[in-house]
Amino acid sequence: MGVDLLSERAAVMRESLEKSQISTDNMVSILGSFDHRLSALDSAMRPTQIRTHSIRKAHENIDRTLKAAEVILLQFDLSRQTEMKILKGPHEDLEGYLEAIDQLRNNIRFFTSKKNFRNNDGVLLQANNLLAKALSKLEDEFRQLLSSYSKPVEPERLFDCLPSSLRPASDSPGHHGEKNHAEHQRTVETAVYTPPSLIPPRIIPLLHDLAEQMVEAGHKQQLLKIYRETRSSVLEESLRRLGVEKLSRDDVQRMEWEVLEAKIGNWIHFMRIAVKLLFSAERKVCDQLFEGYDALRDRCFAEVTESSVSMLLSFGDAIAKSKRSPEKLFVLLDMYEIMREIHAEIETVFAGKACKEIRDSALGLTKRLAQTAQETFGDFEEAVEKDATKTAVQDGTVHPLTSYVINYVKFLFDYQTTLKQLFQENENGESNTQLASVTMRIMQALQTNLDGKSKQYKDIALTHLFLMNNIHYMVRSVRRSEAKDLLGDDWVQRHRRIVQQHANQYKRNGWAKILQSLSIQGLNSSGGGSNMSADGGSNSGVSRALVKERFKAFNSQFEELHQKQTQWTVPDTELRESLRLAVAEVLLPAYRNFIKRFGPLVENVKTPQKYIRYTPDDLDRMLGEFFEGKTLNESRR
Repeated sequence: MGVDLLSERAAVMRESLEKSQISTDNMVSILGSFDHRLSALDSAMRPTQIRTHSIRKAHENIDRTLKAAEVILLQFDLSRQTEMKILKGPHEDLEGYLEAIDQLRNNIRFFTSKKNFRNNDGVLLQANNLLAKALSKLEDEFRQLLSSYSKPVEPERLFDCLPSSLRPASDSPGHHGEKNHAEHQRTVETAVYTPPSLIPPRIIPLLHDLAEQMVEAGHKQQLLKIYRETRSSVLEESLRRLGVEKLSRDDVQRMEWEVLEAKIGNWIHFMRIAVKLLFSAERKVCDQLFEGYDALRDRCFAEVTESSVSMLLSFGDAIAKSKRSPEKLFVLLDMYEIMREIHAEIETVFAGKACKEIRDSALGLTKRLAQTAQETFGDFEEAVEKDATKTAVQDGTVHPLTSYVINYVKFLFDYQTTLKQLFQENENGESNTQLASVTMRIMQALQTNLDGKSKQYKDIALTHLFLMNNIHYMVRSVRRSEAKDLLGDDWVQRHRRIVQQHANQYKRNGWAKILQSLSIQGLNSSGGGSNMSADGGSNSGVSRALVKERFKAFNSQFEELHQKQTQWTVPDTELRESLRLAVAEVLLPAYRNFIKRFGPLVENVKTPQKYIRYTPDDLDRMLGEFFEGKTLNESRR
């Protein structure tokens, strides 16, 4: 049964396979028939497909050609529009004019790129000619616009830009009121400056755009020339209106000192205004106008300011190279200070390679001023020691040289910060020590000279009075000034002792002779009778005649001293009173004792007032008239 069942199933499967094979054969026969028909259809359709593709390609080519033609026609249209704007010029619509130039450049670039365009050369020639005309008009517009808004700055406007503390307080631009040098320097250090606007802010962008077009066209040189000629003349005129003069070294040498000193004061003020206001404002204009063109910007600024800077620095050079004299030291220091003050601004405002020569010139002047100041300092020390003026101080008072030198030194201490800086830059060593050393040498040079001048006096007492007065003046001045901190207490104490030594020498030499007439030595006489003193003591052996002579000699000597020394002068009140007291303390006790002891010998004579002419109180009163500097006629009255 199992075998039969399998046989039966196998028969069924065989039958199914046979049917499937028949179906497959029929399908293959049908598909073969389709393939034959499709091949025939494809062969029939191929010519149609080829014609359709050609038509499509032709349409695409036509579209591309039309689009290219449209672009070219658009460029021609834009060229016509551009030409119309350019021919009208930039006056009515500057921004539109600049846009037209940009468009014209785009057209030129477009036609340059169309190598196969038949009329390329003609179109380019026309476009380039139009661009040349446009740029020519552009240059004219730049020149006209820059000139219209470039006006000299009036002095009053510049003064308004200064801090109020530095504005001129009188007709002289260099005048700063009653401030001393130190106060003025502190004011300068904290001052804030507001540079003026040289060209209206609304005009700067237009000038920038014009400059940019000229640079893009390769017209840098024309741009530079126009800018330099316009701005440099305006800048120079601003300085001239301020008062800046172009002076040569010969001009400076011929000037009277008072005139030159005033011009130097003005120059210092001009330098501050020029660098901190005018040049700073000019730099701002350059930076804005030539933004994006650093090399051109720096070169334009350098060429615009070159002449003005030279005019200012040449005056400083003329002073630095002029003949040295003591009174020039302070103005040299003032000039050195202003150059140091504006150094940072010069480095900033005149930055860049193109301005290197200007920076070097300013630094060179600073160094020359420092060197000349130091040499003048050295000259002063030597001049003090060798001063040979024959100005005689008949009354023994403070010599003009002494007051001049002391005032000079006191002024120097107003500049001690500057002097220390100057010493540090030009020498090795500690600046405080150097300043102290120089000051001591000047003081010593003065003393040496005074010693020489004191020998002009025939009266040795007046010699010592003269030295006492002058050295006391030096000591008092030092004690009241900053010089004391540098010279030190030792210097002060040592010279106070010298003053006292000269006072003692004055007393010794001026009053020794008259005190000798009040001594008892030499009064003994072998022929005289015995006389009684007023206190009951014996004046045995004392000659009445010699006593009379002594009284007469005293009267004569005192009157001579009074007449002479009332004409002498001790200008310091305290020193004068001290000296009178010192004389009184020696003279009055001696006179009282002499009268007390020997007065009785002449009291009973016919004319006792001939011998005892003065009471001690009279002498005391008359001593109060000493050292007043009276004239001869006054002293006789």
